[in-house]
Amino acid sequence: MTDAVALPAVSLRVIAPAALLAVTGFVLMLLDLLPPRHRREHMAFVGLAGVAAALVATALLWGSEETGFQGMVVLDNFTLFLTLVIGYATGLVLLLSIDYLQRLGMESGEFYILVLFAATGMVVMAGANDLIVVFLGLETMSLALYVLAGIFRTRIEAGEASMKYFLLGAFASGFFLYGIALIYGAAGSTNLNKIGAAVAAGTARDPLLLIGFGLLLVGFGFKISAVPFHLWTADVYEGAPTSVTALIATGSKAAAFAALVRVLLTAMRPLQGEWAWLFWGLAVLSMTLGNVVAIAQQNLKRMLAYSSIAHVGYMLVGIVAGGSLGNGGVLFYLLVYTFTTAGAFGVILLLERGGEEAVRIGDTAGLAARHPLAALALSVFLLSLIGIPPTAGFVGKFYLFGAAVRSGYIWLAVIGVLNSAVAAYYYLRVIVSMYMREPEGTPTVLAPSFAGALALVVALWGVIQLGIMPAPIFDLAQSAVLPLLR
Repeated sequence: MTDAVALPAVSLRVIAPAALLAVTGFVLMLLDLLPPRHRREHMAFVGLAGVAAALVATALLWGSEETGFQGMVVLDNFTLFLTLVIGYATGLVLLLSIDYLQRLGMESGEFYILVLFAATGMVVMAGANDLIVVFLGLETMSLALYVLAGIFRTRIEAGEASMKYFLLGAFASGFFLYGIALIYGAAGSTNLNKIGAAVAAGTARDPLLLIGFGLLLVGFGFKISAVPFHLWTADVYEGAPTSVTALIATGSKAAAFAALVRVLLTAMRPLQGEWAWLFWGLAVLSMTLGNVVAIAQQNLKRMLAYSSIAHVGYMLVGIVAGGSLGNGGVLFYLLVYTFTTAGAFGVILLLERGGEEAVRIGDTAGLAARHPLAALALSVFLLSLIGIPPTAGFVGKFYLFGAAVRSGYIWLAVIGVLNSAVAAYYYLRVIVSMYMREPEGTPTVLAPSFAGALALVVALWGVIQLGIMPAPIFDLAQSAVLPLLR
C-alpha cells in the first residue's frame, strides 16, 4: 500500500474576513436568480450584512498573529487595519449605489455581486505574504472593477472607461507577473520573507532581482495611479458610474498600498536606502502633476481624479519617511481618504441637472441656497482634502509631513506643504461656486436618497471624528505596522 498523501492544513480563520465577503458574493449570485426581477435593493442589504459581518470578524481577530496556507497568507494587525478600511469603503459604496442605480434605471444584481468580489480581492491583497497571492487578489479585484466601470452599457463614456481600464490594467498586470517570474528566478521563492532573506544575504545585487522589483513597481504604480502610471485615472473616473469611481478611488488604493507596503518592508527592506529616493521622486511628481493639472479641470470627477493622484503623492511621502510614524501615517491617511473621498463622490452622485448627473463645477452654482446641508457636507469634504483643521485631512497630512521631517526629508515635506497650498485653489473654487454664484439656466437639484444620506452622515462622522480625536486610531495604525518592522 502506498502512503496516504498528507494534505496541508487549511486555516479559515486566517482568511475569515475575505471568506465572509466571498460567501456573501455567492449568496448574492443565488439571490439574483430569484424574483422580483425588477427590484434589486434587497441584494444591496444582503451585501451590507456581509460587509458588516466581515468588519465584526476583523474587530474580533484584532491582535491575532498567525500565518496560513504554508505562509502565503498572514493574519496580523496590518492586515486587519486595511481590512477595516476596505470594509468601510465597500459599505459606503453599497449605500450610495442603492437609489443611484434605481434613479438611472441601471439597477442590476451583477453590480452588487461584483462589488463584493472586488472587495474580496482587496482583502486578499491586504493579507498576502506571497507574490502569487498578491497577484491573485489583484486580478480578482481588477476583473470585477473592469466590468463595474462599464456596467452602464448604454453609455459610450462608460464603455470607453472600461476598455481603457482593462487594456492598460492588462499591460500593468503583465509587467507585475513578469516581475514575479524574474524575482522567483533570482531568489528561488515568491514568499516575501524568503525573498527578504535572499536580499539580506547579498543576492540583492543580482540584476535579475532588481529588474523584477522594478517591474513590480510598475504594476503597483498603475494600481495606486502614481505618476507616470496615472494616464488611465481621469478617463476612468469620469466615465465609470460615480459609486464605482468612489470604490476605485478608495478601496482599490487601500489594497494596492497594503500590498506595496508589505512588499517594501518585508522583501525589500535591506534596500530601503536605495528605493526611498525612487519613491521620493514619485511622490514629488505625483503631488505636483496631480495638483497642477487639477486646476484646469471643469468636471468634478476629473478634478477629483487628479486630486487623487496628488494624494497618492502625499501617501508616498510616508513610505519614504518609513518607520512606524511614516508607515502608520500612510495607514491612517488611507482611512481618512476613504471617508473623505467617498463622501465627496457621494454628494456629487446625488446632484442632478436637467435629468442628468451634475458633474461640472458650474453645476454647483447656488447649491448652498437651495440645498444648504448638501453644500455644507461637500464643503467639509473638500476642506478635508485641502487639509484645513479641524478636519481629518489636516491631521493626516500633519502625520505624514511630520514623519518626513523627523526622518530628515525636510525638502519633501516642504514640497508637500506647497502642493497643499496649490490644491486649495481648485477645491475652494467649488466652495465659492456653491456659496457665491447664481446658477445659469436649469438649477441643480438634490435627488432624494435615504441610503445615500446615511452614507454621507457616516462619512462626515469619520472626517470630523478623525480630525478632532485622531490619537486612538493613529495609535492603532502604528501598532498595525509594527509586525512588519521587526
